[in-house]
Amino acid sequence: MALIEADAPSAPRGVLPGLLWLLTATFAARVAGQAIQSVWPQAFLPSFAAFQGSRLPYPVLLATQIAILATMIRFTSRIHADTLVASRRAARLLGLLGGLYLAVAIGRIVIGLVVPQAPPWFSTWIPALLHVALASWVLLVAAYHHTGAALDKHA
Repeated sequence: MALIEADAPSAPRGVLPGLLWLLTATFAARVAGQAIQSVWPQAFLPSFAAFQGSRLPYPVLLATQIAILATMIRFTSRIHADTLVASRRAARLLGLLGGLYLAVAIGRIVIGLVVPQAPPWFSTWIPALLHVALASWVLLVAAYHHTGAALDKHA
């Protein structure tokens, strides 16, 4: 019982929601930046091609990004409001998937840095770095579930 004090803030009231909102906003800025460049190119933004890290047709990519962004907003809002029920299973699954995702994202960047003849997919830096941000978001949601499930276990 010493782990939980009556006046101690719950896990979501710490820095976690702020980090999740920051990563969500970062991804939203990337989606918006590419959308602006596709319709009304601006000199102050990177080129449309700099945002494009795959061969997906842009309409499919945009629809996928909007779905991801909606999911991020939904879960970040629920964590911020402390209405998402923590789950040990979700903590393990999201931790595993987020860890694998982060490893691949970092591996992509490393290959792009050390292999001069690597295909362009490895050196499109905006998508590569945003995948690190998305993987970090998944890992932070896993941490929320892990911390909440641990607190429930000791309650």
